[in-house]
Amino acid sequence: MTIEEKFEKLKKFFRDAGSVATAFSGGTDSTFLLKIAKEVLGEKAIAITAVSEFFPTRETEEAKDFCRREKIRQIVFEEKILDVENIADNPANRCYLCKKNLFSKILSIAEENKISCVAEGSNTDDDKDYRPGMKAIEELKIKSPLKYAGLSKAEIRELSKKLNLPTWNKPSFACLASRFVYGEKITPEKLSKVEYGEDILHEKNFKQFRVRVHGNLARIEILPADFEKIIRPEIREEITAKFKAAGFDYVSLDLSGYRTGSMNIGKL
Repeated sequence: MTIEEKFEKLKKFFRDAGSVATAFSGGTDSTFLLKIAKEVLGEKAIAITAVSEFFPTRETEEAKDFCRREKIRQIVFEEKILDVENIADNPANRCYLCKKNLFSKILSIAEENKISCVAEGSNTDDDKDYRPGMKAIEELKIKSPLKYAGLSKAEIRELSKKLNLPTWNKPSFACLASRFVYGEKITPEKLSKVEYGEDILHEKNFKQFRVRVHGNLARIEILPADFEKIIRPEIREEITAKFKAAGFDYVSLDLSGYRTGSMNIGKL
């Protein structure tokens, strides 16, 4: 199937649905999904954004800005996700517990607003990693239109670029909880440290990064092409000083570079 045929299949999904609430994070996938939903359905397409301790302020504001620019109705709700049973203990099925909670709320909001369908932004590449959250998506009968249409991440970026979406080359993002080793207790303070560290890397114009946490050690993942930049004395010393001021005892650079799901080794 060509990319054009996949695109048409996606638009047909929305026409058939009649009304859709997109679980909207502001990332490349959900932005593209929401944009097409709005083009096909107009006011019958809305965005629902969950704000929790796992979601950085920077990402929330970008999601809100997009909806304002596109004149899309957005419903934002806050959830104290660490108060949900077992999630703070960070078990291997944490993503399942989190998504089951958040998407149950999103379904209720959609129902209250007489929206017939809830959609989320998984694509065909997402089956390549350990993603227990997809079980919750299936149990709750949430739709995954991008996967249904057969669209890969690269194809979504290509189509997003043609549509002049600002997110066409936005770095991939995963919730802040994914920065911790399974079984390590997650606290608001630890999440704040990670968000602070990643904000620093963002300010230094690193495009793709993660701050993985192992106790009081921060393991920085960036693209290998950026290794030379981060070890420049002035940048290395500033990052080290700021990370240590935030409470990390050790600051390391992962020589394997950035990769998705590096905490999921052995889980797939």
